[in-house]
Amino acid sequence: MTELERALHSARSALLHDLTVRDIAEAEIVSLLEDAVAQRRWWVEQWPDGKDYLLGLVAQDMQDALLDGWGRWPLCTACAGDGDPHALSVEPELGPDPHWVCGKEGVVVAPVGELTP
Repeated sequence: MTELERALHSARSALLHDLTVRDIAEAEIVSLLEDAVAQRRWWVEQWPDGKDYLLGLVAQDMQDALLDGWGRWPLCTACAGDGDPHALSVEPELGPDPHWVCGKEGVVVAPVGELTP
């Protein structure tokens, strides 16, 4: 398996974990994940040095895809009881080791791929 393939499979696996623990890993949504990974495959083939950014970019791609037909994802559980449901964001927006962050409280919730229910 090439380094590119490992990076793509790793990103897919991490996002599938986060979708699963938040109970939305339905067939239609997993298909959106497959599409996001396929589109990023082309992107990283054009810019091989970008493989370190795949995880964060696929996470952001999933947020965009889900916003259109499903809603904001993943919802913040750090502020769950405050009556203002909001999505976590990915930080850094373009960089290695992305994390899910509550922008409202400014706290890191989990690394991408390690969300909890």
